[in-house]
Amino acid sequence: MYERRGDVLDLLHTYTPPALRGGNLAAELTRAALDHAAAEGLRVVPTCSYTRRYLARHGG
Repeated sequence: MYERRGDVLDLLHTYTPPALRGGNLAAELTRAALDHAAAEGLRVVPTCSYTRRYLARHGG
């Protein structure tokens, strides 16, 4: 889930249904959101704890 406010994309929550966990889906969704933000020139606010961990491991 995300919220866009002007030039800010706030990544609020990443959720993967239990049946789909462990297949890297959350990472793929997060990467796609970050790529979209970069392409649109948006600043990312990583409210989501998963997104913060992803950024710490992989950078933005």
